[in-house]
Amino acid sequence: MKDPNLVETKDFKPFVPAETQLPELTLKAVVLGVVMAIVLGAANAYLGMKAGLTVAATFPAAVVAMAALRWLKGSVLEENIARTTASVGEALVAGAIFTIPAFVISGVWDRLRYWESTLIMLIGGVLGVLFVIVLRRTMVEEAELPFPESVAAGELVKAGQGGQTGARHVFSAMGIAAAWELIKNSNGVQIVSDYTRTFISLGTSSIEMLGQRISYVGGLLLESPAASPALVGVGFIVGPSIASVLFCGALLGWLLLVPLSLFLNPGLAAQVGEQASWVDLSVEVWLQQVRPLAVGTMIVAAFYTLFRLRKSLLEGIGKAVRDLRAAKTGAKEVNRLQIDLDFTKVGMAIALLSIPLFFLYLYFSRSIFGSLLLTVVMVVLGFLFAAVAAHLVGLLGSSNNPISGLTLSTLLISAILMVMIGVTGNLGIMGVLGVAGVVCCTAGVAGDMMQDLKVGHILGGTPWKMELGEIIGVVFAALVLIWPMIAMDEVYHIGSAELPAPQAGLMALIARAIVEGEMPWPLVIAGIFFALALILIKAPSPMLIAVGMYLPFHSTAAIFVGGIIRWILDIRLERKRVSEVERTSAVNTGVLLSSGFIAGEALMAVLLAFLVLGSDRFEWGRLFPQISANPWLGMLAFPLLVYLLVKVPLNAMQKGGAPGVKLE
Repeated sequence: MKDPNLVETKDFKPFVPAETQLPELTLKAVVLGVVMAIVLGAANAYLGMKAGLTVAATFPAAVVAMAALRWLKGSVLEENIARTTASVGEALVAGAIFTIPAFVISGVWDRLRYWESTLIMLIGGVLGVLFVIVLRRTMVEEAELPFPESVAAGELVKAGQGGQTGARHVFSAMGIAAAWELIKNSNGVQIVSDYTRTFISLGTSSIEMLGQRISYVGGLLLESPAASPALVGVGFIVGPSIASVLFCGALLGWLLLVPLSLFLNPGLAAQVGEQASWVDLSVEVWLQQVRPLAVGTMIVAAFYTLFRLRKSLLEGIGKAVRDLRAAKTGAKEVNRLQIDLDFTKVGMAIALLSIPLFFLYLYFSRSIFGSLLLTVVMVVLGFLFAAVAAHLVGLLGSSNNPISGLTLSTLLISAILMVMIGVTGNLGIMGVLGVAGVVCCTAGVAGDMMQDLKVGHILGGTPWKMELGEIIGVVFAALVLIWPMIAMDEVYHIGSAELPAPQAGLMALIARAIVEGEMPWPLVIAGIFFALALILIKAPSPMLIAVGMYLPFHSTAAIFVGGIIRWILDIRLERKRVSEVERTSAVNTGVLLSSGFIAGEALMAVLLAFLVLGSDRFEWGRLFPQISANPWLGMLAFPLLVYLLVKVPLNAMQKGGAPGVKLE
């Protein structure tokens, strides 16, 4: 889906032209990237198992790479390689924390195991890189996707090179977002909170059914948008069209399906006051009923997304193969910006990785036929969901990539197959979680790498060098990152209140429920038919609608607010009847500010995660006082964001600001 409001240039020109040769894949860039991959990955492992979310490492890695390599007199392309190699650590650990702790929570392991966990991350991560190599040309060059966070990272790097007139917008916005994150993060001062929620009761209704009069209780759980400059910035960059489709899913899930479920289940009302509040009950209904329905929708939407991309995918692969052959024979001079790693060797590598994957599943399931089946399922679904994850990153950015939803879809399919061939009990659960773990790592790395490749496309990086850097980053991160997870498990115990690992808990619950015959299939099947209905009416994006149902309401609402702010700016520009040059200047100023919001919030969140890790390790206590957070103070962020993303771009347009920055 293309946002018609995006400002594009028809003749793409990267920041570093193709004919320019600069140092790129150097030892200092790779070493810096590997170190950052491990450090950022470890911080996100804690954050993810503690709060159920991770922070995209692209922006912190970009800032650190710029600072370090500028001191080492590195080039912008070396900075690009370091950032690319570094960000894979967060992506890999996101896949790991959503699935590997499920082995412990489900009871099939008594503790995290190094070699099994490392193999899951290593195979899944490398496969994610290899799949994306095949998809790169289609997604990055052929498909008309906005890539909001890639654009933000690209503008951040360009602004940091000096001589860019928009640098002050980027770094001012970074400071504002970082300060806001400090006062709203639970590991910071936390004067404000992200959002507030309340339940509005609609009273009791009496309906006659089958000759009996039954009383039903109705109500709505209302949440405010998250006071997150980063999410609002994402909404501004993707524009009102995409933000509206995503918010449509949130409305369907939270304001249609949740109230409907509460109303149609009178027995649930009896639990209010005894075991839970109406708010808790509404959230539980979303978790246990709406999310499984959304997973069913995602399964069909995933296949449909790949089907819609079939033409551009085949054309992109064919063009890449022809370019590679021409480069080998010398019959054609191929632009360095078009050269990927050799597709033949990539295919051979995928086939070779299937061998250790088979033995890993054999170790889990103790079934030769079951291992063969799981291996085939993993390769097929891994490629499918790598494409879907990459597509969603192109639409929303890696921070909003619902890889846990894609993994749930994989878990459902593999669990059904295990039950059908008779592999049940703990062996079946381990086999299912093994597939889910590899696919989750694959989807996480694929989405992150596609984002990195788009940044490299904007900056003028050489694709094959970036792809090789990603593989190096995956290998080193996979060998090291399980150790901090093991340490945290030993100290805090995975599944406890201190380290709940919510996504892994959900994976463990569903895996055991399917294998033991307790899965809510009516909800999953209803989601499948819902996806078919969306396809039949030619809904803009069934996958985005499903993602909107699957994500928390406050997150999608914040992205929608960003889309509305972009719409307000567009309306103001139309009323002023500005020229195309002035419009471009205003919109690009807003994009630069949004880029700073995304980067600043991510940087502060990672910094606070490091401080928490340090306080746990060295026992120096909290650096910030505990203050009771006020949810209503968070609403003050929105008038400020409206001013910054509407008034400031209009003023910049009048002063002729940000003329040299183009949205590619």
